[in-house]
Amino acid sequence: MDPEPTAELLTIDQLAERTGVTVRNIRFYSGRGLLPPPRLRGRTGLYGPDHIARLQLVGELSALGFTLSAIERHLERVPHSAGPEELALQLALLTPWAPEPLEEVERAELDRRAGRVLDDADVEKLVAFGVVQHLDDGRVRLQGPGALAAGLDSLAYGLPAAFWQRSHEVIEQHTAALAEDLMKLFQDQVLQPYRDAGRPAEERTRLAAALSHLKPVTVQGVVTAFGRAVNRNIRERVDTEKEPDDAAG
Repeated sequence: MDPEPTAELLTIDQLAERTGVTVRNIRFYSGRGLLPPPRLRGRTGLYGPDHIARLQLVGELSALGFTLSAIERHLERVPHSAGPEELALQLALLTPWAPEPLEEVERAELDRRAGRVLDDADVEKLVAFGVVQHLDDGRVRLQGPGALAAGLDSLAYGLPAAFWQRSHEVIEQHTAALAEDLMKLFQDQVLQPYRDAGRPAEERTRLAAALSHLKPVTVQGVVTAFGRAVNRNIRERVDTEKEPDDAAG
């Protein structure tokens, strides 16, 4: 895709400085077909906004844990003619809906953050809560400071680890199904009409912005709906327990 006349064109060194990607990696990505060829001015290759956006997309995919092969497969569906707006939409689609600040720490560091020495039973309960994962080298993977604080608070409640583990499994099961249904709805009613319309340029920025707002609204909606459902379940249970007394009266 040819840049607009006013688009800034960069040498490979300037592109590396702008994006934080080394010249070596830029050349490597180009060789693997992840970047379109540069525009030539004489013998100098020049790079535009589409190259910047594509490098940002590659970086985001890599940060999400995609292998190089997986990144190549994904970008095969994004033609080299895609401009910055199309790539920005792709980036918006891939940006995590909620932060996952994973950390890998030694057991001693886990104790330090807990403020006390945790015995093996405590750690297993944190595993059951979904807060901690064991690693092969003896370290643990933490899900983030907020999750750890909640897990440590739960240790004081005295409920068995099996209860917390099953609770975690139930949450995972139902939220996975919810995520799948919501993603299908978004694909069917938003993305597919956009594709069927030929990916109109004027829709790309609007879709990317809408998606960035949809994520927090949806997450908050799930939390609110869950709270209402629990409240409704409590009321129904209370009403059911009252029925025998009412009948006797």
